[in-house]
Amino acid sequence: MTNETMTKKTPSTSTKQHQPFEYEFGGPIGAFLTTLLLPPLTLLLTHAASTGKLTSLLDTDFLLHHLSSAVGSSISGGSSSFSSSRLVPCLIATLAWFLFQVLLQKVLPCELVQGAPLPRNDNDTSAGVGGGGKGDCKRITYRINGHLGFWVTLLLLGFGWPYWKFIDEASSAAAAAAGGDGWWTLQFGCAPLHLLYDYYTELATASIIWCTLLSIYLYARTHTHRSSTETTTTSPLLLAKGGQSGNHIYDFFIGRELNPTWGPNHTGFEWKEFCELRPGLILWVVLNLAFLSVQHSNLGYVSSSMLLVNAFQFFYVWDALYQERAILTTMDITTDGFGFMLVFGDMVWVPFTYSLQARYLVDHDPGMGWVGITVILLVNMVGYGIFRGANSQKDAFRRDPSHPSVSHLKYHPTERGTRLLISGWWGLARKVNYTGDWIMGLSWCLVCGFGSVVPYYYAVYFAILLVHRSERDEHMCREKYGADWGRYKELVPYRFIPGVL
Repeated sequence: MTNETMTKKTPSTSTKQHQPFEYEFGGPIGAFLTTLLLPPLTLLLTHAASTGKLTSLLDTDFLLHHLSSAVGSSISGGSSSFSSSRLVPCLIATLAWFLFQVLLQKVLPCELVQGAPLPRNDNDTSAGVGGGGKGDCKRITYRINGHLGFWVTLLLLGFGWPYWKFIDEASSAAAAAAGGDGWWTLQFGCAPLHLLYDYYTELATASIIWCTLLSIYLYARTHTHRSSTETTTTSPLLLAKGGQSGNHIYDFFIGRELNPTWGPNHTGFEWKEFCELRPGLILWVVLNLAFLSVQHSNLGYVSSSMLLVNAFQFFYVWDALYQERAILTTMDITTDGFGFMLVFGDMVWVPFTYSLQARYLVDHDPGMGWVGITVILLVNMVGYGIFRGANSQKDAFRRDPSHPSVSHLKYHPTERGTRLLISGWWGLARKVNYTGDWIMGLSWCLVCGFGSVVPYYYAVYFAILLVHRSERDEHMCREKYGADWGRYKELVPYRFIPGVL
């Protein structure tokens, strides 16, 4: 929607000291409760997906059994079938999955793309995303090869999974003469995806543990690195404006450092963009495929609903990875710090709750007819058309407003020197891409029929998320553009649905 250049001047220290910090997500209390409740809610949602009952969200026995294993205790008195003997392999597997995705990012061919301009700290770590002038801006170079990594991962899981097989040749004349019964040979084939179904909740628990540890490391790093810069030549970390409240709980949740990076630019490892698109999104698709394979094993066929939800979400993830460079100008990358909120969201919430519909369909398929399938296909196509059309138009305009595909668009010039689109998709509504995204998500829920409200959690949750996110966007744009934002809202008065909302 904008051709952003983050050139806002840094207020003086004395001025900033008199400005009250603006909390989000309910402030420290909201951050604490969200951090505390999201892990058990994730586990309970995986349970509800298997039972198909909303009341499973209140199953405290199930929750205590799993949490007790996660902390190495035995609250349930040892009666739980879920034990640390199941959790340890899942901890190893989830770590191996992450490291494998890192390896692919590093070794596969890539396009080196510079991200949006970011301010330099210049010995002022409080500058955040709001500091620095144009001369102070720097750019992070990203390795764009997520799309290739996606296909390499699927090819490996489908055809290149190594396993040992014993060849029994005892009855052959050659083996009998040699006095042997056979030998072991290394072969390649399809990965045992059914294990992801069998260990679904344990894998979620393992991911929660790793993400919590990573969040602790990222938060501690901002303090240890900061103190080390006082006696070394290492440059200070670039902190996110929203992660400098001074409250440990809130800053841990929201994220202090803007773009945590290991190593120098070009050759280093940037945590946030990688985690945003690689481990969690690709795992989401793999989990869906595991549920599809289990349904086929159980029923002898794959239902139309299971095929649809796999196709819809496969295409959604593929599209995100194919359009990887478009994420570099989003709020998650340019504005938000990388803390528990994004770490947990990217690598736990997305794969283990967005796959809920496919998990539900393993045991609760509605037997969707052709009329329902056709309607749902149309709903998904409309949502995708709005979502991708709007986002592609915005990204193209940000990169090159003179490009023939967007040069005809009308815009409102601002005093900052940037342009706010007021025609095309963005003349219909200020967050029209959110509307398309939600419509797509609704189609994922509809494939589950109406036998339970559990699969519809996503439509409800995502609506709340998008409304809250739009409020954050509105607040930031009011600060960023001042009076120009008010004039822009007069030109584009609707937020989500033209003429309605």
